[in-house]
Amino acid sequence: MKKYHQASWNEPLLIEMSKSGRQAFSLPELKPEVLSAINEDRPENLIPEKMRRKTDLLLPEVSEPEIVRHYVRLSQMNFGIDLGMYPLGSCTMKYNPKVSERIAKNPKFSGLHPYQDEQTVQGILEILYELQSLLCEITGMSAFSLSPAAGAQGEFVGALIIRNFLNDCGYSSKKDEMLVPDSAHGTNPASAAMTGFKVVKIPSSEGGIVTAEAVKKVISERTAGMMLTVPNTLGIFEREIGEVSSIVHDAGGLMYYDGANMNALLGRVKPGEMGFDIVHLNVHKTFATPHGGGGPGAGPVGVVDKLSEYLPVPVIVRKGGEGYGFDYNRPRSIGRIKSFYGNVGVLLRAYCYILSLGKDGLKTVSEQAVLASNYLLSKLDRRYYSLRYSTDQPRKHEFVVSASPLKRKTGVSAGDISKAILDSGNHSPTVYFPLIVDEALMIEPTETEPVEFLDQYATILNELAERANQSPESILKAPERTSISRIDEYRASHPGSLVLNWRYLLDGAKKKKDDDNKGKRNGSSNSRKDS
Repeated sequence: MKKYHQASWNEPLLIEMSKSGRQAFSLPELKPEVLSAINEDRPENLIPEKMRRKTDLLLPEVSEPEIVRHYVRLSQMNFGIDLGMYPLGSCTMKYNPKVSERIAKNPKFSGLHPYQDEQTVQGILEILYELQSLLCEITGMSAFSLSPAAGAQGEFVGALIIRNFLNDCGYSSKKDEMLVPDSAHGTNPASAAMTGFKVVKIPSSEGGIVTAEAVKKVISERTAGMMLTVPNTLGIFEREIGEVSSIVHDAGGLMYYDGANMNALLGRVKPGEMGFDIVHLNVHKTFATPHGGGGPGAGPVGVVDKLSEYLPVPVIVRKGGEGYGFDYNRPRSIGRIKSFYGNVGVLLRAYCYILSLGKDGLKTVSEQAVLASNYLLSKLDRRYYSLRYSTDQPRKHEFVVSASPLKRKTGVSAGDISKAILDSGNHSPTVYFPLIVDEALMIEPTETEPVEFLDQYATILNELAERANQSPESILKAPERTSISRIDEYRASHPGSLVLNWRYLLDGAKKKKDDDNKGKRNGSSNSRKDS
């Protein structure tokens, strides 16, 4: 295992570093002509008195070097794709091209404000309109909304569209069931339940797929639709998707495509060609935007033509000779689902990524993602990491192995292995998902990792398994080289450990400020007395 040791700073909060009177930046005095123009010697008088603060804002008072060093030290205790491999299954943590970052940070984009008049933001509206068209071409849909802020919200939007469409068709009380496979992402049943559907679980076959036979057993006049990920979370392509789609459609239901795993299909097949009526895409994943830790994200939703009028408002449209603008006049729309219009910075990066690669480049992305996944799988020692489903078939962009053989022999679990991986300077894979695989390790290397990194990751996993076999206690202590070592999982996840008390922090900051001011007064009084 390569030498690695993460920094470990005993870093206080900025508010704890605060010293009264320190500052990192001083605003310049307003020029006389500005004061003259506003006809005020004291600009604060322009603010109505009842809206003025009566006390100082309790912000940290620190110098610029303190701020810079604080955040650099925190960054040294963090991990990101620029440091090492990030093979979280179903998360597609691929490398993010820096050219897209530079474009998105251009002040001509970053300086835009959502309240600007449409005529002053024609450039970004045109880009977003073109992105809608590109996503339609990639997925085989007829129309797209870029509003949803993440994949989970995209799922919620899709379920709302299904509900409203069926209500308009006169099925308001008859179709109340949503079919969801047992291998689905947890947000699928959650989104269905939140929109009022009863979730009907479909078991995976021994081959790891949803079979037409299994769907026939649960389909009924109550079926509103089906939510499906292709390839599924096992990394297996749903070979019977065409027949499954026909069964659901014949029952009057709609097909929803969870686009979390679209990285495996880019340029190869379109969800629309597989019979899907609604698609969400995690553009922050598939089209390379930094994400993780809760954001940022974007989950655009595309639909077939008959569902386009149900998309959330506003929709970006072309207004003939007037350029581009927002269309709110959509009587059948499910309504607004987010303030303003999506996470534009994420969408802009996705647009840059798609244009930079082009049609052939996107096809190469999926080819190399699938190749990387199968190559890494082939390097793992199957004595310790076994396949549960379709053991003789290749996977798509990700794969799931079980560490059950290792646990039975040594007592070392998938969670223990994932923690020990951190000591190598690499990120762990997704663990314990999907739930249908015991001791699951879900690995997605993505297309951006060189073969040497794949070899290195496989070596690390195999060496850890050998260590577990010889000295399991050494694995059970890991990680030891990270800024935070192994923690008590029960205490860490207990609600009592997760409460952030802002009043405690603010009261502490106020007390610290009062003490500083008191010290200053005492110091000045002593100096006068001494003189």
